[in-house]
Amino acid sequence: MGKNNAKLANKNRGKPIPSEALKLLLNDLTPQEEAALPRGWQVIGEVVLVHVPDVLQPRKGEIGRALLSMYPRCKTVVETKRIAGEFRQPVVEVIAGDGTETIHKENYVLFRLDVAQVMFSQGNFYERRRMSTVGQGEHVVDMFAGIGYFTLPMAVHAKPRRIDAIELNPVSYQYLIENIRLNHVEGIVNPIPGDCRDKAPVGVADRVIMGYVGTTQEYLPWGIRALRPGGILHYHETTPEKLVFERPIRYVKEAAAAQGRGAEIVTTIKVKKYSPGVWHVVVDAKID
Repeated sequence: MGKNNAKLANKNRGKPIPSEALKLLLNDLTPQEEAALPRGWQVIGEVVLVHVPDVLQPRKGEIGRALLSMYPRCKTVVETKRIAGEFRQPVVEVIAGDGTETIHKENYVLFRLDVAQVMFSQGNFYERRRMSTVGQGEHVVDMFAGIGYFTLPMAVHAKPRRIDAIELNPVSYQYLIENIRLNHVEGIVNPIPGDCRDKAPVGVADRVIMGYVGTTQEYLPWGIRALRPGGILHYHETTPEKLVFERPIRYVKEAAAAQGRGAEIVTTIKVKKYSPGVWHVVVDAKID
């Protein structure tokens, strides 16, 4: 169950859990349909994102309208289908309401985004909050900045000296530009369009964030090269359960050794369950 849904369910004792609340708003459910009701969903700004199982596809319009009635401040419900391509673009369908662009507020940070064009995972909430507590006075490089997922919390709360926020996806980059202005951190964040392998600086960063998952290990040489001696690397990876944390630690140490440098592991974190048998993890390492 998502964190917003847990809050909805537990705000007051005796209130139904989200799937029960949804069931009360739908008529004539078959036992099979009732068993397949979504147990959780995400609320991003004014948009509800929900996965609708196959058996409920004929009733997804009803489900969308029911969710809108549960969240009066929301304007749209979209069905999440899959994530596609190098830029991890969401494939969604509007099932109630209208409009997929919204502003999401989290930890006093504003994120403008279009949920039909860019990702936003509430499962990364604690990692975004953690990034808001580090980097004060530092030169930071965010190699996969997106719309500002980690850059903005750090800029708003920790006040680094400078964040070089690099982003290849042109849609995400435009939202990054908007969000820098929206959060009034123009004096801290330096947005850079393009591939981090071409754009990352060399030997100047106190801290490097590698917040992409999928093929992140392929970018480790550039992340390590950007760090000054003693700098901190935040390396994200999706890892099979049986290789947590062995594989990401090995990747970081091997990439550092290839440049004649050492890597001291500082912290290891399980961010969230990514898929069956796979974890999204973070390894923090001090690179000498």
